[in-house]
Amino acid sequence: MNIKITSKELEATEAIKDYIEKKSERLVKYFGEEFDVYATIKTEGNNKVAEMSIKADTEDFRSVTAHKDLYAAIDKDIDILEGQVRKMKTKKDKQNMTESIRAKQAVNAEDTEVTNEIVKVLYYDIKPMTPEDAKLKLQEQPQNRFLTFIDVDTGKTNVIYRLKDNKNFGLVEPEG
Repeated sequence: MNIKITSKELEATEAIKDYIEKKSERLVKYFGEEFDVYATIKTEGNNKVAEMSIKADTEDFRSVTAHKDLYAAIDKDIDILEGQVRKMKTKKDKQNMTESIRAKQAVNAEDTEVTNEIVKVLYYDIKPMTPEDAKLKLQEQPQNRFLTFIDVDTGKTNVIYRLKDNKNFGLVEPEG
């Protein structure tokens, strides 16, 4: 952990430096010792302003707090930074978890890939109707591409299907 403290219009005493270092150690549990802390302290009116930023790997976090007490401003900055880091870690953990679940599902899908087999069977009633009635019924069901029915005139099983243009229909009738 590297700490750099800059002060403007305010002297960075040894006590302030020790306090920033002590409070920054709360962030070690998130990054280990591999991060930099940049702190700027200054006075604006009656308030002391503590501006802190953290650089770790590819991540940057920043917080600015003004308070009458400089130590309270530093505490608030550390709390804000810790919240930002925790939020980022949680977000990355969730992302990694969902990616690993997707990867496992992909591996499982590859392992259990079935080819040249009937994998789904649907059962439904075939009702006697005219081809025109079958067309109207298929129009009522836009999610379906075909409908099997018994032609009332011939008593044979027919299939009416929606063509790729989604405007016209085809009819399959058995011969003989």
